[in-house]
Amino acid sequence: MSIDEIKQLDITERILLVEEIWDSIAKEQEHLVLSQYEKEILDTRLASLEENPKNLMLWDEIKTKIRA
Repeated sequence: MSIDEIKQLDITERILLVEEIWDSIAKEQEHLVLSQYEKEILDTRLASLEENPKNLMLWDEIKTKIRA
């Protein structure tokens, strides 16, 4: 299916297609290989979260802050 064909689908069909794609990616995620750089970034972010758990913001808080 080409991008042009996808664009011709109605929004419900496109959402269903995205869900199917996402589900297929989720099933194969154990085969995902991260680079050393990506691993280091994730480790750094996790350590930061563990050291400063109060810095965590909920998605609704972020949206409110952006819109303010």
